[in-house]
Amino acid sequence: MHKTMFTIISILLLILVLTPNLFAQDYNKWGLPAGAKARLGKGSISEISFSPDGKRIAVASSIGIWIYDAHTGEELDLLRGDTPTVRSVSFSPDGFTLASTIGFNTIILWDARTGTQLRTLKGHTRAVFSIVFSPDSKTLASSSDDKTVRLWDVRSGTTLKILTGHTDRAWHVAYSPDGTKVACASWDTTVRVWDVQTGKSLHVIKGHTEFVRCVAFSPDSMTLVSASYDETVRFWDVSTGKHLRTLKEHTDTVWMVAFTPDGKTLATGSYDNTIRLWDVKTGKSNRTITGHRSRVKTVSFSPDGKTLVSGSCDGTVRMWNTETGKQLWKRNGHPDYVWTVSYSPDGKTLASGGCRDSEIRLWDVQTGTLKGTLTGHIKRVDSIAYNTDGKILASGSVDTTIRLWDVQTGTSIRTLNGHTNVVKSVAFSPSGKTLASGAYDSTVQLWDIQTGVSLRTFKGHANGVTSVVYSPDGTTLASASLDNTVCLWDVQTGKHLRSLEQHQNLVYCVVFSLDGKTLASSDENNMIILWDVESDRTIRTLKGHTNDVRSLSLSPDGKTLASGSRDTSLRLWNVETGALLWTFTGHTDAINSVVFSPDGNTIATGSFDGTVLLWEIKIKGLD
Repeated sequence: MHKTMFTIISILLLILVLTPNLFAQDYNKWGLPAGAKARLGKGSISEISFSPDGKRIAVASSIGIWIYDAHTGEELDLLRGDTPTVRSVSFSPDGFTLASTIGFNTIILWDARTGTQLRTLKGHTRAVFSIVFSPDSKTLASSSDDKTVRLWDVRSGTTLKILTGHTDRAWHVAYSPDGTKVACASWDTTVRVWDVQTGKSLHVIKGHTEFVRCVAFSPDSMTLVSASYDETVRFWDVSTGKHLRTLKEHTDTVWMVAFTPDGKTLATGSYDNTIRLWDVKTGKSNRTITGHRSRVKTVSFSPDGKTLVSGSCDGTVRMWNTETGKQLWKRNGHPDYVWTVSYSPDGKTLASGGCRDSEIRLWDVQTGTLKGTLTGHIKRVDSIAYNTDGKILASGSVDTTIRLWDVQTGTSIRTLNGHTNVVKSVAFSPSGKTLASGAYDSTVQLWDIQTGVSLRTFKGHANGVTSVVYSPDGTTLASASLDNTVCLWDVQTGKHLRSLEQHQNLVYCVVFSLDGKTLASSDENNMIILWDVESDRTIRTLKGHTNDVRSLSLSPDGKTLASGSRDTSLRLWNVETGALLWTFTGHTDAINSVVFSPDGNTIATGSFDGTVLLWEIKIKGLD
């Protein structure tokens, strides 16, 4: 009995070690930075790698490495280093090691079974873009912005060879399956091939007319395939460097190529949103796989060649049956950038706008799950705002239109046309009857919500308008601009009241205090200025950020100002004194949007790292 119990406990402990997050259902809470209580989204995708046994896939993202169950798509783990941005990931052929780029110029080797870090490889002087193991798992090749390819001893972590010759970024590297050669695609429009044993350059392959994005060897090591920004895929003879064939059916850049293990089929993932499967022998396209709504950034075949996994700028990882082209599963949560965020008035839903997929995502704040998406814009959504009762959502887009959405049904009520450039900001009046919009056409427009009619146009800025906000009483409108000014307007007449001109650089955001007497604005020069609205006098300047301050939000009680910056930090300020109260860090790229929850207990930040972080504000010193 005791022996049986001991065996059961031992097995359970082993399972816990090998799958750290097996029983953790809330993956949106894995690996959170200090002060954050949840993460919406999983970071933008760079690359995907299948494990040799075909049971797992590793997704390189802007916040770490996501491990998925290859059969179900279930999240298994999130591996994060000190600087978690990952550009490339690769399983060793023996299945024991997982390699990833981390941060700027570092490579980390992980135990693929436990997720623990084994060692760190450093030597490149600039960003590392791509990594791949040798067939025997003993060597790792890496390509870098420093124009070199390095070969590393996996066991010791030392550099074996430095392969040179490229005159621009060494972008994507591949090992020949026979282990004798390494090839690299470069921004100098060439592909270079080296002998691994001697480090000697064998071929400089020319023919592409734009940056070469990726390269792959055929399983028999006799053929090399490269893809370029010139929208072509080219086949080359490895032994001679001779051009064999060009594939031209994609209508945009081919970002990644991959061979099936038997070498009979080539998959290409393109920025035209499609995946094509090609017959390698004939060069004909056998199948076009559609479903992604934005650029396909990465494709990878399972070891048996029966399934293909892909990642896209539309924020999804998808698994496909290669025989039928049927989608087997899809996982959401990997948007390329998060451009804007807005809380619903009841605080239960958060809306976010992404970069390249043109969709608006609606998140359940309590569970962190995606409730739905709003589709209709044809380009990036730059601004979002709920009306006062939360029934209507307004969105401004790069497509120059504004859309009003029925939040309950997810349908577009109407489209407002009138701007001639990117709509950077939308704001409902306190009554909810009108909407103000600011655009890069240098104008502010006022719209009737019921009819969609433009009531008036405010002209006076000399450059694009980045932010608009109503005063609490709804009589005044403030606008920030790339002309370095903040303008105040009479809502009723459209008259320009005055300009605030103390900023020396582009002004990104403007917000009113609750009493309407104070205005806060932020700029490209890392500064926040508090203004006395009546006198136009500068009350104080808030300094501390080290890069552009992109967004501001006031707490519901008006006492705290939140600022989000390109320096990746969220800062909280005392409005009355100007004192810096707290600094939160954890995003891996610029924070472009910040907003307080209606109850003031949480701040949501949308970042270029593809995630939204929810920060708990009721902490010591702030509650």
